[in-house]
Amino acid sequence: MIVTQTDTGWQIINQQAHGLLAVQAALRWQIDKRPVHWIETLIALTEHDDGQDPWEGRNHLTTAGAPLPFQIPEYSVKQCYKMIEIGLQKSRWNALMLSMHTTFLYESKRGADKALDTFLDQQAGNQLKWRKQYNASKAEAAYAYAFVQWCDALSLVLCLDQVQPEGRQLEVSKGPDGIPYFIFQHPDESLGMSPWPFAESDFTIHVETFSLPQLVFQDDTELYNAMQDAPMVLKEWTFRKG
Repeated sequence: MIVTQTDTGWQIINQQAHGLLAVQAALRWQIDKRPVHWIETLIALTEHDDGQDPWEGRNHLTTAGAPLPFQIPEYSVKQCYKMIEIGLQKSRWNALMLSMHTTFLYESKRGADKALDTFLDQQAGNQLKWRKQYNASKAEAAYAYAFVQWCDALSLVLCLDQVQPEGRQLEVSKGPDGIPYFIFQHPDESLGMSPWPFAESDFTIHVETFSLPQLVFQDDTELYNAMQDAPMVLKEWTFRKG
């Protein structure tokens, strides 16, 4: 979950909802710069956080009983396997993007955990096999995954309220074209991007949020039920060129 402490409790954004927000941004990308296997790449973007632990026990709570932010668990090899398994049932390209995502996230942790090392070794072989099955070059796959990673980064910047005030620029990430993109806020609170990578000159995207006044929960069931009963608020961002 993406968890933000507020003056009245917690603001919660489901991890999978953040993926849906990323897809909304992806759909605005310049058409002539889209990666190959466009639909499969978008589906991978929606699924890049799938395979989460079930809502049972205290899987989604901190030791103190607060909603568990996604930043706290270091990694879950089980979740990585499950995520790729879900993607593989749709297409090899989908699984390739998800596999590359795990490599991006966890290759730097190699040597810390034998199970993780085994998983990473398997993904190196999988990525080669799936590229060949799609007759795709390493550069094509790298471009597509870089696009996924950029959209993921933009969505997280928005969900974590990291946009800076007073027009100060924040680097989102390097895009698939190798160019760094910077987000900033206009005086009217709409958002700009430099350079502008989108096909439209203005558009609005959104994500579902839930506000919880209760600070501590006994178990996942209590938290889950509180989220289902909480009023849903659409958090929106308008992007404008210029």
